Amino acid sequence: MIRIRDPIHGSIQLSPGELAVVDDPVFQRLRAIKQLGFTEHAFPGATHNRFSHGLGAMEIAGQMFDRLLPEAEGRIPAIDRARLRQLARLALLLHDIGHPPASHASETAMPARAALGLSCFSSVEQAQQATHEDYTVKLLVDGSVGRTIEQAFGHLDIEGQTVAHLINGRFPSQAERFVVAGVDYAPLLHQLVSGDMDADRMDYLQRDAFFSGVSYGQFDQLWLLENLRVHVAGDRALLALTKRAQFAFEDFLLSRYHMFVSVYLHRIPVGYESMLARFYAERPEEFPIPGDPEAYLRVDDVALWVALRASDCPWARRIVQREGFSVALELTTPGESVDLVAAGEALRAEGIEHFVSRTTGMLRKPRGAGDLPIYVVDRGLDRVQPIDESSRIFERYAQPAPLLRVYVPPEQKERARQVLRSVSGLGEGDDTMP
Repeated sequence: MIRIRDPIHGSIQLSPGELAVVDDPVFQRLRAIKQLGFTEHAFPGATHNRFSHGLGAMEIAGQMFDRLLPEAEGRIPAIDRARLRQLARLALLLHDIGHPPASHASETAMPARAALGLSCFSSVEQAQQATHEDYTVKLLVDGSVGRTIEQAFGHLDIEGQTVAHLINGRFPSQAERFVVAGVDYAPLLHQLVSGDMDADRMDYLQRDAFFSGVSYGQFDQLWLLENLRVHVAGDRALLALTKRAQFAFEDFLLSRYHMFVSVYLHRIPVGYESMLARFYAERPEEFPIPGDPEAYLRVDDVALWVALRASDCPWARRIVQREGFSVALELTTPGESVDLVAAGEALRAEGIEHFVSRTTGMLRKPRGAGDLPIYVVDRGLDRVQPIDESSRIFERYAQPAPLLRVYVPPEQKERARQVLRSVSGLGEGDDTMP
């Protein structure tokens, strides 16, 4: 075993096969992809990358799996346990390999899915814009890392498509590899990758809080892990918690919520992301994002900054010279609104350049039909129920927290505020006029 020191989890152990995957160029590229994009402009310590996050998420995935299906329990045959455990670790290690430069900020520049040349998309999906998850699938299936996985873990019947299936459900031909003694463990493992309490969030909340220098992302990880359980519903294994860990789970959700409204949606990085989106919209030819996996390896933060420095686009110059726009208006209360059409016309009449950002802080994404619930096991009442029915936190935080901001050049901020007051009716002392 190989050990890697990590500031969040201490010592992370990797097998020789996992080290081969880490050494693959596809994963090494993540050294040059910052975890939080432009957040360092507001929190100077937030310069960590997705490389370290992938390692940390893999470590937590292993810990969660060992709590759910301990080796000593003998719930499933050893070879099947080894395959499922390895799949969980690989999925978390590689779940972010498709991220573009500046993290989510560059997804607006991605091509249509058709550019990826993947047959797993329908004709309608092919015409839609690709996401970083689609690029993750592409790299797992057609990139070098897929070949590395097959060489390192072929003895466990694992290949790139198997990992891709666990991450996003594509390639249904791989589904049988998750079935043991008539029980499908894919839903349980998918919840470790992407769910209300997954290994991805457990790592990034702690990691992002640590490097940002804030305390919002803290939660009782040990207590949550100790109280993990497997709930088998029909022929599907699903994630469950004991009743006594419900408050710790609610605290975990609140930690994520507070990180979003305080760090991830901070006005400064959101402003820079908006400027980058305008650069992509005005100069798409200056930094195209290719669908070819080999070419994509050269698309990272370094390449983006080279392109921005070489550009004469005003948005690129502002980003490079750190001349961000200021917030002239910020609305954060549900139901609070302003006529943006009238506001825009008034600002343009005064010759004030501006742009608007709309973001939303929420406890969790809206539930989809295929989303898997976490169950609460109440031994005292001999009852198992979805956590949505057991906890009232979702009801209390059902209403999203909107964040609407109007950005203007700093030198025009005061005049812009006067114009916006005349349009919106907001008073001099209103907190929404920063």
